Parts: sequence; C-alpha cells; structure tokens
Amino acid sequence: MLKKLNRPENKNMLFILPALIFFTVFIVLPVFNSVNLSFTNWDGITQDLEYIGFENFRMIFADERFYNALKNTLVIGFVFTILVNIFALLAAVLVDKVIVGKSFFRSAFYLPVLISGVIAGFIWSIMFNYSFGIINNIFSSIGLSGIEIDFLGTMPNALYSIIFVLIWQRTGYYMVIYLAGLQGIPGELIESARIDGASPWQRFRYIVFPLIAGSMTVNMTLALINGLKIFDQIAVMTDGGPGFSTESVTYLIYKVAFGELKQGYGTALALILFIIVLVVSVGQVLILKKREVQL
Repeated sequence: MLKKLNRPENKNMLFILPALIFFTVFIVLPVFNSVNLSFTNWDGITQDLEYIGFENFRMIFADERFYNALKNTLVIGFVFTILVNIFALLAAVLVDKVIVGKSFFRSAFYLPVLISGVIAGFIWSIMFNYSFGIINNIFSSIGLSGIEIDFLGTMPNALYSIIFVLIWQRTGYYMVIYLAGLQGIPGELIESARIDGASPWQRFRYIVFPLIAGSMTVNMTLALINGLKIFDQIAVMTDGGPGFSTESVTYLIYKVAFGELKQGYGTALALILFIIVLVVSVGQVLILKKREVQL
C-alpha cells in the first residue's frame, strides 16, 4: 500500500484531490440535483415537491415570454461578441503602437473591467436618465433640447444601452488578451513584409490577423458566454422593462425562480440555457479553431 502511494502518479493525484472534492461537492452534485429539480413543481421554500415529468419544459416552450427572453439573449450575446472584439482589437493595435505612456493607456482601458456589473449599471442608468441624466443635459446645454432620448424607457433604445454598457465595461479585458497575442508575433515577420513593400493594411491582414487567431478564439468564446449570461446590467438598468422587453433568459430565471417562487420551472429554464450556451460555444470554437495559425 505504501509503495503504491509513493508512486509519482499517485502523489500527483493526492495534490489534486482537495480541488476534485471541492469541485464535485459544489459543482457536479448541484448540477445533477438541478436536473432532478427541473422535473418537479418545487417552490423553493417548502420541503414538498411533486414530480411532474416534462411539464415544466412543455410550459417553457409554450411561453411567449421565454421566446422574447431568448431573442434578447441571442441578440445581446452575438452583437456584444462582434462589437467588443472589434473595439478590443482596435484598442490593442493602437496601444501596441504607443511608445510613450503605454502602461497608462493599458490601465485606462482596463479600469472599467475592475468595476462590478452592478456598479457599472448604476453609473450608466444615472447618466442615461431621461430627466436629469448628463447625456440629455448636454444636449440641452448646447441648444438641442428637442432631441432628448429616453435611453432606458423605450425599445430598442433600452436594449442598445445595455449592450453599450457591456462593451464599455469589457473592452479592456479582451484588449489585454489581444495585446498579448500581438506582442507574441516575431518582429522579423513584420519587418520583412515592410521591406517587401507590403502596406500597413496588408501586413495586418496577411500576417498579424492570422497569427492572433488563437487570441481571437479565446476572446470570441469568452465574450459570447458572458453575453449569453448577462444579468447584472439588466437587473440594475431596466429591471427587464419596459414590460418584459429587455429580459434575458438569465434574468427570467431569477424572476420566476425567486420572484414567483417557481423553482422547478426556473431550474428547467437554467438547464435549457446551459444547453444553449454549450452548443453555441462549442460550435463557435470548432469554427474559429480552423483558422488558427501556429508559429
């Protein structure tokens, strides 16, 4: 027995055993328990629950509110993923070319990432306020008092405002990943292309862009997952309104599970969201992996 424990592979297993136990107890077991609860009518408070089979799923797919939340989730997820990667890549390219003050610009772009989603939502909900928000006040102060915008009280302005806040907050995070990819490109490749007469756009398109494909795969995947799971900004800025028009699936789960005491129904929603995120993310990774170039 002691000889088996002294083997290197067994010693390695002992090192990961605490993390494995923690992951199993707090992640794996709750997941299986959630699957079980999705087939019940549990209210989240009492100990009484009744197994109702696939009734929760039948009600979900017959509910227009779910389809509205799913539409919003997909719109936010895909629009955010595309735009934030464009801005993050542009910021990374600009910061990479800065000679003086590079650390300052890195910090300035990254600073919003350190703010929680709730705080960011509060900040921008005040700025977007129709009556006393700074943006509409600026319009009034420059003589454009007739074009005040109701950012959070009408559609699609409310949805666009939520996406804007997400982009503002997360661009710096993805910029750092792109910046690491840019700095990993050998300078000799860029210099050789420049000597051969390649324009800046040609150098970016045919050398830089293919070589940062790995960073793009990571960023696109992380951004899509974060976009599909959006909750904080919606909860603070619009509370799912006006009406139910800006609810995401995550926010709908919160409202029905804890607000309406339909824990079984909410758990079924969470299971559906998990499957959607898993399928979309894996599909995206498989597509993006095909264009990665190894140095």
